[in-house]
Order: sequence, then C-alpha cells, then structure tokens
Amino acid sequence: MKRNQLFFVLLCVLVLVTGTLSNPISAATASNRLRIGMANFTLGAPYFSGMSKAVQEEAAVYPNIQLFVTDAQSRADKLMADIEDMISKGVKGVIISGAVLESHVPALNALKKAKIPVVLVDRELKGGEYTSWVGPDNYQIGVNNGEYIAKRLNGKGNLVLLKGGPADNSIGLARTNGALSVLKKYSDIKVVATGWGEWNTEKAIKVMEDILAAHKDIDAVLCENDSMGLGAMIAIKNAKREKDIFIVGVDGQKEAIKAIIDGTNFECTGMNNSDIIGRAGFNRLMAILAGCRAPKKTVVDSPRIIRSNAARYYNPDSVF
Repeated sequence: MKRNQLFFVLLCVLVLVTGTLSNPISAATASNRLRIGMANFTLGAPYFSGMSKAVQEEAAVYPNIQLFVTDAQSRADKLMADIEDMISKGVKGVIISGAVLESHVPALNALKKAKIPVVLVDRELKGGEYTSWVGPDNYQIGVNNGEYIAKRLNGKGNLVLLKGGPADNSIGLARTNGALSVLKKYSDIKVVATGWGEWNTEKAIKVMEDILAAHKDIDAVLCENDSMGLGAMIAIKNAKREKDIFIVGVDGQKEAIKAIIDGTNFECTGMNNSDIIGRAGFNRLMAILAGCRAPKKTVVDSPRIIRSNAARYYNPDSVF
C-alpha cells in the first residue's frame, strides 16, 4: 500500500474509533480500543506464522488497536470456537488464514450473522460469504514455473512432481495444473514420477529418495512449495545427482531464495510472500472498517525468482 493510501486508511480508523482527532493516543483506553481478530487455522508452518506475525506487526503500530491472535492447530472445530470467542469479545473485523483448510462455511456464517467483516488471506475458502480476499494467483505461478522448466530443458526431459496435499487441494492443483498447461505443449517433456511430500521438508526427503532410487534419468523436480523443494535438494545432494537435476518451487521461502543465490540446483521459485499478504490483509481490513469500499478479490504480484534477481527478494531476518 502506498504511503499516502496508508495514511488515509489510518486517519479513517482513528476517526472511526475515537470520534475525534484532538488527542487520539491519549484516548486509546481499554474501553474504546478497536478490537480485531487474526484467526489462524494453523501456525505450525513458517509460512503461516510469518503471515500472522506480519499482521501483528502492522497492528502493533497503533495503540488503539487490540488484536486477538488464535491458532486452531489444524482443527476446524477449534477454529470455529476461536471465532465464536472473538465474536463474544466484540471484535469489529476478522482476518482468516485458512492454511490448508478448503472450506469453513459455519465460521463464515457466524461472522456474517454478527455483521462482522471478514478478510481472507492466502487461501480463498469455498462456500460461505466473506468481505474481501487477498492472495496469490496460484495458477499463474504454475504457468511461470512451467515456462521456466520448458526453457531450461530446451523442450526435452524427464520431470518429477512433488505435490503437497490431497488430490482436492485447490492451491496445489492450481500450481501444478498451471505448470502442466505449459509443459503439455512439449511432447518430449515427460512426467516420470509423482510424490506426495505433505508440504514439508522432512517428508519430501524420503519421497524423493524413493523416486531417485526408482528413476535414474531425471532432469527436473517441480514442487508445489519451497519446503518440499528444500527436501528434494537434500535427497538429490545425498545421491550425488545435483549436477543432473534442477529444482523449481513456489513461495519464496528465504532458505530457497538463499539456495538460488548460492548457485545450488534449486534454481527457481514463484514468489508467494506471506509477509506481504499478511500486511495487505491487515490494511484491507482497516480500510473496510473505515468505511472504504474494498474490492472482493485482490491478487498479490508473484514474480518469478531466479539467480539474476534473487538478491532483491532475500531477507535473512524474515520469519519465512
């Protein structure tokens, strides 16, 4: 958000909460604080904890905002309980990070009934109503990765897919289908194996070890996220095949970007910055609470990161 836009939004919020601009900070007492919620389906992965931290940092700047942060620990029933608790505490708006959750209609219905605006970040939940969504275009990220792989292979090679979640996982499907929409144009690029890495590094190491043992002619590995790509990188290095196989991921995780900068065989990733999305989600909610008309959907830019531009996106101090 541009600085002048941010100032406008905060000005609106101050007016909304205090009703005066004469002395807003001293007026920020417990009775007139603006209460908002950050409901996380899980904080068990760096991507989601980084997003939640970004919201907390944005909120912490303003003494008249009281932020409630919850972790449902990947349990839909707890997410529902967390949101009901937020409603009982009088929150004026809620940001929901659904993580791997595909749908939670009851939670959205409860917030709608209470007339509380909802901003979804990263994942767009299916069913139910929400006020606004901020996140990436996962299909386009996949397209970008597919174009990179096709060019890098010069139209010919054997590819491995490392997928994250179950077959109905919308984010993973969008990323893979986007890439395959490009790669299917090249008859000499073949998918020789598919593994399920459950979005994490440790699982991906084992899956990739099994694939490496079964396939001696692999040229590239396409991963639905960077954490699995880092696991694949370890397995490939242990097998001493890093000169033969390159890796492409998604997210822009700092360890992946560092690997790209260092010249490893982790060569490309599509940016899906949880810090940017978290901060954008917070400012979107503030704009809504200030009475601004917000777009239903906002796609965050997801540039392709390769060695030539990786340093521009690397932040060693970031959570993710």
